[in-house]
Order: sequence, then structure tokens, then C-alpha cells
Amino acid sequence: MTILITGGCGFIGRHVAEELLNNGYHVRILDALIDQVHGDAEVSVPHGAEIIQGDVRDKDAVRAALAGVNGVIHLAAEVGVGQSMYEIARYVGCNDLGTAVLLEAMIGLPVKTIVVASSMSVYGEGLYRTADGKRLGYVRRRMQHVKQGRWDPLDQDNQPLTPVATDEEKPVDLASIYALTKYAQERQVLIFGEAYGLDAVALRLFNVFGAGQALSNPYTGVLANFGSRLANGQPPMIFEDGKQRRDFVHVRDVATAFRLALEKPAAAGHVINIGSGQAYSIADVATLLADAMGVPEIGPDIMKKARSGDIRNCFADISKARELLGFEPKYRLENALAPFVEWVRQSGAVDRGAEMKRQLEERGLVS
Repeated sequence: MTILITGGCGFIGRHVAEELLNNGYHVRILDALIDQVHGDAEVSVPHGAEIIQGDVRDKDAVRAALAGVNGVIHLAAEVGVGQSMYEIARYVGCNDLGTAVLLEAMIGLPVKTIVVASSMSVYGEGLYRTADGKRLGYVRRRMQHVKQGRWDPLDQDNQPLTPVATDEEKPVDLASIYALTKYAQERQVLIFGEAYGLDAVALRLFNVFGAGQALSNPYTGVLANFGSRLANGQPPMIFEDGKQRRDFVHVRDVATAFRLALEKPAAAGHVINIGSGQAYSIADVATLLADAMGVPEIGPDIMKKARSGDIRNCFADISKARELLGFEPKYRLENALAPFVEWVRQSGAVDRGAEMKRQLEERGLVS
């Protein structure tokens, strides 16, 4: 089978391409090679993959890329909660219009399967339970509380809530433009699949880490940001108090999940969480990484400020991935940082964290 990977030269895309090639697939990549992701670095493509440089919004480029393809993995997207809040047209254009152009070009072609990368950001806050065990799928923090440094969400009676693993039954709550675009992407793909008889799957990715991340892109992810800061002798910048919790999943596990989504008919029509099933506080992650990089003396900069669009807690329940895909994470954050640290050391990371913070503050998106 020949599989088209849109955005296949990106961090996740390269690992997905390698996973497919290692399992006997032919791989074609469509990628715009944008500066924010790739900069001046030479793009490395797994041996055996064909690459077409082009924007997913370019109908002619997309049609050329789809010729002779049996399946599509759609990764092409602008990524970053903070940046999406001020570069709105850019995010909506690439993520939503780009997906629409891709789907239109697929009409009438013998493509059997499409798997789209969605995001845990569509959940907004993760799942919580009250003190008496009631499940709360819709929780939002009150802005006045956040401005006062009261970071954790409360119930209607101002009682504390307990965060628990978030499953796919939790209603979406779109707290950023990025989340809005990712939800639109997944719904477009699933609606299209049902209408045209394709196997369509949306994988909601949690925080992906591993060697190969774009370290000089301050919107690329928590670990990449922390790594760039530490490599330049600067403390990782952490919004709020550092106790917010996230799920970190290794990029190789994510690549396996995309292959399984292509291969498992039972996944068709579903949205599926892809995470590690573990919860980590952001401050603990900064400490883990500083230790792994040999600079334990550089503690995080806890800023006690909130960023617009951010949520407090969200980590994955991966029961559905286990059931439908046979997915089982092989890598844990605690024992899989060495290759990432080596990547940071070799890459000469440019620290743009302060620039990102300034851009958000200038627009009133930090309080």
C-alpha cells in the first residue's frame, strides 16, 4: 500500500514515515517545509520515502500527492495554543481550509482510509470528580480566581475537584483557537468518511515528546521549550504554579498508533486518545529534564501568571486505544529522556522562550 503523509517532514511525521516504511508500506510525503518548524536546517526524510514540497491548501499539489495513494495520514497543521490566539487566520487557514482542500481532492479516488491527528486540547479542562464521586465533564476555571492565583478549578459550591483520567466520552470544550481548529479537522474527516464510505479515524494526541522536535520553535511543546532554555543556561519558564498535570507520550508510540489506526477496521469512525496514561506535574517534568541534562541546579522559573487558552489538568484514559487498536505505550518519560537530551545537545537549540512570552504579554494574553 502507498500512504500519503501530509506534514510528513515534521517531528511526528518523520517518525510515522519510518514506522510505515519499516512495516512494508510505500510512503509519500506532502510538506510545505515552513520556517517556524524547519528553519534553515536541512530536512531529513526517512530513506525510501518520496517527498513533494507543497502546501496542503494548494489543490494542484494535493492532487499530485494523492495520485496512486491507498491511505492518508493527515498531520499537516499549525501547532500552538498561545500563538493561535493572535495568528488566527493562519491557524484556521492551514488547519481547517487545508483539511477541506485535502478532502475535496480525495473525492472519487480509491483512498480507503484516512487518519487525522487531533489533539487533547479539544477537551479543554480534563475530567474531574467531585468529593462525592460525581463525574464532571464540563469544568472551567473562573477568570477572577485565576487572576488571584487560585489555579485549581472548583465546583459550584467552591469545593475542590479531583482531576481524573480523561476518556473520549468527555464533552469537548474549546478553550483556544488551536483547539477549535483541531476539532474542526477531526469532524471534517469523520463526516467525510461516513459520507464517502472511507475508514476515517481521529487520534487525539496528548503531549508528544522525543528526539527530533523543533527546539527553536517556542510553540512546539513543553519539553522542547524546556530543553531549549536549559541548553542555553536558562530556567524553564512555567506559567501558574507548576502543579498543573499533563500526559506525555513518546513519538515512537504515537507513530505505532497511526500505523495501527490504518490497519484496524474496528477503529473506523472513532476518536481515540493516544497518550501514556500517566499524569505528570509540569514542575516535575522540568526537574526531570534538568537532571537528565546534567544541570539539576537550574530550577524552573515559576511565573505565577496564567496564559490565555491554557487549562489546568488533562491526562489520558487510553482504554479505547487498547481495545480498538491494541495500543500499548512502550516508553515512559522517566526512562526515555536520554535520546531527547542527546538531540538537544546536538541541535544547538536557540532559546526563543522570552520572545514567546513577550508576544503573548503585548497582546494581553498573560495575566
